[in-house]
Order: sequence, then structure tokens, then C-alpha cells
Amino acid sequence: MNTTHLETVWAPRLLSILRIVAALIFMAHGTQKLLGFPASPGPGPEAFSLPWIAGVLEIGGGALLIPGLFVRPTAFVLSGLMAFAYWLAHAPRSPYPVLNGGDAAILYCFVFLFLAAAGGGAWSLDRTLRKA
Repeated sequence: MNTTHLETVWAPRLLSILRIVAALIFMAHGTQKLLGFPASPGPGPEAFSLPWIAGVLEIGGGALLIPGLFVRPTAFVLSGLMAFAYWLAHAPRSPYPVLNGGDAAILYCFVFLFLAAAGGGAWSLDRTLRKA
């Protein structure tokens, strides 16, 4: 398999797989916050609080990213959400992400920033609608 084939055929497909897997795992954070699934300790956040808004964005943004609809603006908003979450909730605990529990927030931030720039890949509704 040559490099050109990897870049033209497989890279767009793997971009779609990255988008779908990241969105599915990301949505689980929102469903845990708002729907209690998977089970979480304590009650969910109060309506319209910052954690509640984050949960709405996690579920709604993930739901848009899975089929690849409005990928660039959605991923940009979610990247900002994760940057905000890191600096507000994690960074004050420790300067080290592995100690402050913010490594996932950083990773999501940059994966979503990449998706905002790269788009949804070969298997996305955005691409299908653009062709129509």
C-alpha cells in the first residue's frame, strides 16, 4: 500500500472513525450527568448550572458528530467547552493533567479542534449534503 493510497482513501475514512468514536465516548459524559446512565453517584446537576449546560452540549454535540452533521461548528464549540472545563474545573487542582484529572478534557479539546479544521471525513452527512 503506497502513501498516496493511505492519504487519499484511508485518511478520510479514519477521520470519520475518529469522529464517531470520540462522539460516542463524549456523549456518555453527558448521559451520565443528565440521565444517570451509566450510573453516577449523587443526583444530576441543577438545571441551567454549568455542569447541566455541559451535559446538554455533550449529548447534543455528540448526537450531531456521530452522523457527521455540522461537524466544523459543532466541534469548534465542543473544543471550547473542553478548554473551559479544563481551566475551570481541572487546572486549579494541580498543574499536572494526570494529577488534576483533566487529561481527557485536554485530549477532547484538541481532537475537536482538529475536527473543526479537518471536517467530518469520508463518512459524514456534511459530505453527503455537500455533494447533493
